[in-house]
Amino acid sequence: MTNISQILPLVPGFIVGLTLHEFSHAWAANRLGDPTARAAGRLSLNPLAHLDLFGSLALIFAGFGWAKPVPVDSSHFRSPRRDMALVAIAGPASNILLAIALSVVLYLITFVSALFLRMSNPIITVLVQGIWINVVLAIFNLIPLPPLDGSRVLAFLVPEHWNRGYDQLERFGPMLLIGLILLANFANVPVIERVIMPVARPVFNLIIGAWLFH
Repeated sequence: MTNISQILPLVPGFIVGLTLHEFSHAWAANRLGDPTARAAGRLSLNPLAHLDLFGSLALIFAGFGWAKPVPVDSSHFRSPRRDMALVAIAGPASNILLAIALSVVLYLITFVSALFLRMSNPIITVLVQGIWINVVLAIFNLIPLPPLDGSRVLAFLVPEHWNRGYDQLERFGPMLLIGLILLANFANVPVIERVIMPVARPVFNLIIGAWLFH
């Protein structure tokens, strides 16, 4: 089990990040002509509309979680492959934008005074962890494996006839993803450290500023 004291500072950024991520999917789909998510009540910034019970529990026990996927009907789109990719990229993009917004708040707080900085250490911790978890959410979701957002972007970039195989793979995507994660854990292969960290760390440093680590 992950140490609760390590998880608690991540919770605010995790909840806000996942909520904004799923809302952005719904917003993009609605703007592109698909009202499915709006009709399902997912065009909302209310976390309860998006958080998944098991995904939230996984954050506590495994250190990483997920939200309920937003329903999208590509038959409403003018260009299904392109528009599905745009809907997909809206989620990770929202996490990067949120991370940048949190970094601005962090800079403003630390700019006020050294005294306020010492008095606001818990706030600083939550902001830094919020920036980190949103960068990780963005990078993780860009992995080109169904049902992650990166798979939709890849489906748009590859030749159209390849998508027949993709459609078959997508049906087993969630099981495949969970299986790979379980296999990695069983083999003691740290996925976040080996796969996500090499990309997430430079992005995090760029957003927050390398001065924080000096």
